[in-house]
Amino acid sequence: MSQPPKHKPVPSSRIARLSRIGSLATKIAGSVISNGTAKLLSGQRPVLSDLVLTPKNIQRITDQLASLRGAAMKLGQLISMDSGELLPPELSAILARLREDADPMPKEQLQQVLDEAWGTGWHDTLLYFSYAPIAAASIGQVHKVITLQGETLAVKVQYPGIGNSIDSDVDNVASIISLSGLLPGSFDLKPLLGEAKLQLHDEANYVREGAMMTRYQQACQHYECFVVPAVYEALSTPNVLAMTHIVSSPIEVLTEQPQTVRNHLMTELFKLFFDEVFAFRLIQSDPNMANYRYMPDSQQIALLDFGACREIPAAIADGYLQLLRCMAEEDMPGVAEAALAIGLMQASHSDEQQASVLAMGRLACEALYCNGAYDFGNSDLLGRLQSAGMALSFEQDFWHVPPIDAVFIHRKLGGLYLLAKRLNTQVDLREAAAKWL
Repeated sequence: MSQPPKHKPVPSSRIARLSRIGSLATKIAGSVISNGTAKLLSGQRPVLSDLVLTPKNIQRITDQLASLRGAAMKLGQLISMDSGELLPPELSAILARLREDADPMPKEQLQQVLDEAWGTGWHDTLLYFSYAPIAAASIGQVHKVITLQGETLAVKVQYPGIGNSIDSDVDNVASIISLSGLLPGSFDLKPLLGEAKLQLHDEANYVREGAMMTRYQQACQHYECFVVPAVYEALSTPNVLAMTHIVSSPIEVLTEQPQTVRNHLMTELFKLFFDEVFAFRLIQSDPNMANYRYMPDSQQIALLDFGACREIPAAIADGYLQLLRCMAEEDMPGVAEAALAIGLMQASHSDEQQASVLAMGRLACEALYCNGAYDFGNSDLLGRLQSAGMALSFEQDFWHVPPIDAVFIHRKLGGLYLLAKRLNTQVDLREAAAKWL
């Protein structure tokens, strides 16, 4: 029987959040010294990453970051891909907790946030408001609301102080990752951290998210099997986003549906991905499983959370279109030309490194070469991609960071691969991409 969520206040001031991280760092440092001394006394040579990543320290790190919410929690989600299959197991253990629901705000803190957003006495303007959230994530929590007109809404309320704490939170989490020793000292995290901060500021801007939700809804309206909520402007503010409430179930319940239903909906999700990159040039870049919800009665998928929507530059979209077409025809010189144009590799990289990048790209497109449907459910592709990526990084010292738009495109595609595997589906990827080949 699952335990009810613990309501914990969100530390909103920079000093309060910094003190939490400082306290965490002190405890970890003390643990490292203690464990390292014990190993030396027993004649063992201590390894820093082993001393940092003890079970107790992993618990400390994850609990503290989850209680902070905001960028501290979101950064873990951004690099975790919703699965340990693409990460070293030690880092996966730290991030797994950060993919779960956050601890919701206490009622008093929630009341204060809503009083500031809607004005005191807002209860009288609604027929019903559920203080118990129906979801609690990294930047905000969602509540069910019924208006006086009888409209049922989902209202996302942002945790206080989250927007102002993003930059310092990202730097603090990066320090913990560096301390873990899981990444080489030569790997420059700064470009990724800078982009992570920009992305998180976008996600904390609920006015922007509402606009993106409307744009995305209009862009994919020709898809019969997808439903996107509509913004309810009257109750939306910079820190509160109100939208139509869609009755739906977690995407995992789709595993109970017939194979044909699962295969069809997964194929449509891949078609939508290709349209995002090549037609909309607007991609919902967060592949979190919670952003897909199944509607059993209509056999549709509800698409949620548009804070992570990104516009794709024309040059990037054109580069990936060339890469897709050349990859489908096994035109590897054309693939190399596209990869260089996109920035997935550089001419200064060695022939061996470039060959490995191209080989990994071809591996990622394995489903394109399948005669008919590719069995994602029984494929070990993700494990092989992880092995290839680790070998490229650690054995060939390839720590090149591609353009951030490419990172988010790969992240979305990787998330779809994970979902296709999780739902045990078979998809004809060439058919899904046929419009663009």
